[in-house]
Amino acid sequence: MEGLSFFVGVIGNIISVTVVLSPIKTFLRIVKHRSTEDFESFPYVIALLGTSLWCYYGVIKPGGFILATTNGLGIIIELVYVTLFIIYAPLRVRAKTAIYLGILNVAVPAIVILITLFTMHGDLRIDVLGFVCAGLSIVMYGSPLVVVVPNGIGFLLGTAQMVLYAMYWKSKSSQNISEELEDGWQHKHFISENSSED
Repeated sequence: MEGLSFFVGVIGNIISVTVVLSPIKTFLRIVKHRSTEDFESFPYVIALLGTSLWCYYGVIKPGGFILATTNGLGIIIELVYVTLFIIYAPLRVRAKTAIYLGILNVAVPAIVILITLFTMHGDLRIDVLGFVCAGLSIVMYGSPLVVVVPNGIGFLLGTAQMVLYAMYWKSKSSQNISEELEDGWQHKHFISENSSED
């Protein structure tokens, strides 16, 4: 069982490295054009926070060496991304990125580290930090669901509409209505023609 756990961990870390490396094409474009264009720095600042906390988790968790080294590599890569962003961004975006870095990559990790080091011990520290890291990952990678969920609901409602249409497409009641329409029912006058207009 320990071998399987190690294998799954290695596969997970390979996937993590590929996720961190995925925006390389974007940053090559930023360097080539010497401009951040319309790209935002916030996702990379958040990814830096995530890799920092996961690295800390790998350091304090027994047997977390691979997790710590993989996320340590992620920290280096995300720092390169954020540095390129600061170099090539307009002044206003640089200031905003610096504020994000100060709050999310200095203050938040410092608070998390201080709380977990000085108020918790043993498994509680590992569990709380694991929940914080997992929660951050869910928010970070789940945020695109804000767009997906309404589209998914629309798909489900559209599918329900098509199913209902298929169910009632040739129902008997619709045939009765069509027969009445063919018999001239639609030509009946609801207001008699000889009524006087006032």
